[in-house]
Amino acid sequence: MIKSQMKHITIDTYLCNGCGACVEMCPDVFRLNELTDKAELVTLEPEITDEVYQAVALCPEKCIEIE
Repeated sequence: MIKSQMKHITIDTYLCNGCGACVEMCPDVFRLNELTDKAELVTLEPEITDEVYQAVALCPEKCIEIE
């Protein structure tokens, strides 16, 4: 895959309420930051699977996007 066509996950930590729904669904991709209690990525470029798309869709604050 050409790098310009790769999708990236972004998290708006201002909107994130730290509910942890994304972490429960995809603990290999998302975690809660210990200092801020906000969602963050485990790695910079995680594999974007169907489960990740589902976690993004079910985020109650809609703070996660796949670009």
